[in-house]
Amino acid sequence: MAVMPVVAADEVLRLLRAVYESRGVPPDEARAVAAHQVGANLAGHDSHGVIRTPDYVRRIEKGDIVPGAPFEVERETGSTAVVNGNWGFGFVQTERAMRLAVAKARAHGVAAVTIRYQGHMGRLGAYAELAAAEGMISLITADSGRGPKAVVPYGGTSPRLGTNPICFGVPTGTFPLVLDMATSAVAGGKVAVHRNTGEPLPPGLLLDARGRPSTDPADYFAGGALLPMGGAQAHKGFGLSVVVEVLCGLLTGLGFGVAEDARHNDGNFIALFDVARFRDPREFTADVDAFVAFLKDTPLAAGHDEILVPGELEARTTATRRASGLDLDDRTWHDLLALLPEAPA
Repeated sequence: MAVMPVVAADEVLRLLRAVYESRGVPPDEARAVAAHQVGANLAGHDSHGVIRTPDYVRRIEKGDIVPGAPFEVERETGSTAVVNGNWGFGFVQTERAMRLAVAKARAHGVAAVTIRYQGHMGRLGAYAELAAAEGMISLITADSGRGPKAVVPYGGTSPRLGTNPICFGVPTGTFPLVLDMATSAVAGGKVAVHRNTGEPLPPGLLLDARGRPSTDPADYFAGGALLPMGGAQAHKGFGLSVVVEVLCGLLTGLGFGVAEDARHNDGNFIALFDVARFRDPREFTADVDAFVAFLKDTPLAAGHDEILVPGELEARTTATRRASGLDLDDRTWHDLLALLPEAPA
């Protein structure tokens, strides 16, 4: 069993900022990237947190991520925008795009923004939470641009799609309702977590390089592929993934397939709806809270202690981990220390 160091969130933030600033990332961008990564770990999504740091550093050194890249609005109307991220950090450019979308939705009731040519944008739920705090319902999707593919089509054995997550966010009177899920059977980062901790995957998630079912996380990194979400009903996950690809690959102009340089870039689609344009926000959030209570007021099936709605577990986990610290697997922790400008001996 791998050792799990427990480190205060603020200390991890400090270390991440040092890693990025030592590689030429502007301080404000280093702070934003570190905050998104730590936020993912706090929420319990370690697959999108600190574990990604070596990959981001490699992409900076290779030139695939460009620190300080301009945020360029190439095309715009009152309620829409097309953004070129110029290969900047996805965290930074997507947050800027979300704030632009919020301003447009505030002015016009609804807004849609697409983004292309940016690095990995991390956990989509973080942006839905930002929108919910502004009183907005959100739909956010992302694909891998024309970077390497990870997911096979339903009935296939060779990858043609990214993990293509889809996210909905809804403001409430308490924590935001946030449904954030990959359209693959499992997110690629979660496979990396299993690799680092030495735990096999459950059956039905992964194929090896020869197209055979596998539970060994190492097979994914040796040319394997993920299955679409849905198990025996995987055509549903595949269908959702196709729609995400249309919104984030074709509507953005990124295209599909894998480019010759296989440079990873997250295509992104954001749609926002200002609740205040439809009804009184306080009445709406009160109704959402009452709806959540209605869902929870049901007899429980065997093996279940309570009904959890989307976003509730993340809110609880964030509060717990903020108080107790982040559990980082031994490999992730030592990878982070090795990337510091003055790495410990």
